[in-house]
Amino acid sequence: MIPAGTRVYLASRSPRRRELLKQIGVAYEVLLLRERPTRASDVDESVHPGESPEDYVQRVCGAKAAAGWLSVEQRRLRRYPVLAADTAVCLKNRIYGKPLDRQDAAHMLAELSGREHRVLTAVALQSGQRIERALSESFVTMRELSAAEIAAYLNSGEPMDKAGAYAIQGKAAAFIAALRGSYSGVMGLPLFETATLIERLSR
Repeated sequence: MIPAGTRVYLASRSPRRRELLKQIGVAYEVLLLRERPTRASDVDESVHPGESPEDYVQRVCGAKAAAGWLSVEQRRLRRYPVLAADTAVCLKNRIYGKPLDRQDAAHMLAELSGREHRVLTAVALQSGQRIERALSESFVTMRELSAAEIAAYLNSGEPMDKAGAYAIQGKAAAFIAALRGSYSGVMGLPLFETATLIERLSR
């Protein structure tokens, strides 16, 4: 059971992760890692040569948590734990992040169409030098999509800031034929793993 009054810093801009934290009763403050567009990113989110999807999401997630905790220390904020997450859509060992543009999104959706893919979401919770981690793996099958359906979905604007160019909680729910694993993990924050980490860190 998550202790009453639990509060964390959420190192994410994602409104979906905010909604999911509210669902399990965790109070949060958003901790933005990159506040000005002119700044370089605080976290290297490029895929390293030979890096597996599992290693990739866990490395990026851990780096986000570490960067968030460093920000807490540098800004002398109240020392709540920093929660970070990272999600990757994978077809075999190919990682699909957020699409670069409409053409990239169309290409991703065409490749996922009619096939089963994996969604990996890593979660990290850091407080001081202590960090707790977890990895959620889910299997999603997307039905066959026509070119017209892909074009209509792109016109909705929904795919552009989503890993794999789709949102299971949005219009793309109509495309999902099967799901094995964590629905909240596919959304971007697996609640079972997140709650477990919070409980573990509070002991």
